[in-house]
Amino acid sequence: MTRRLLAVLTLLASAGHGQAGEVNVQIDLSDQQMVVQVDSVKSYVWPVSTARPGKCTPVGTYKVQSMKRMHYSTLYNNAPMPWSIFFHGNYAIHGTTQTDQLGSPASAGCVRLHPENAETLFNLVLENGRDLTVIEIAE
Repeated sequence: MTRRLLAVLTLLASAGHGQAGEVNVQIDLSDQQMVVQVDSVKSYVWPVSTARPGKCTPVGTYKVQSMKRMHYSTLYNNAPMPWSIFFHGNYAIHGTTQTDQLGSPASAGCVRLHPENAETLFNLVLENGRDLTVIEIAE
């Protein structure tokens, strides 16, 4: 009986491991920074580039609409958008080749990340689920 009880307790203790957690992506337009939390634990802080003057990055709370490992912009001369996470129409979080501009407004409205960080975020969303991911953009 003791072995059976120990087996059940071990199974119950490990039941929570490996389960998906909520991913919260917070983008601060004034600081040009992204904070990523998994289950309310700050996991990553990255510089971003959002809309340059005359352009707009939408403010609000969004869910993931679609994801593409490599997307080419139909609006901006087939510009490469690796690790794209679309959250509002044509707006996406994605990697950029213009990493020297991260930390400053430079995009046409998307949220640009270093390609390695974009890949990390993309995989985090895949692992935890689009339905458990919330994107918050604040001024």
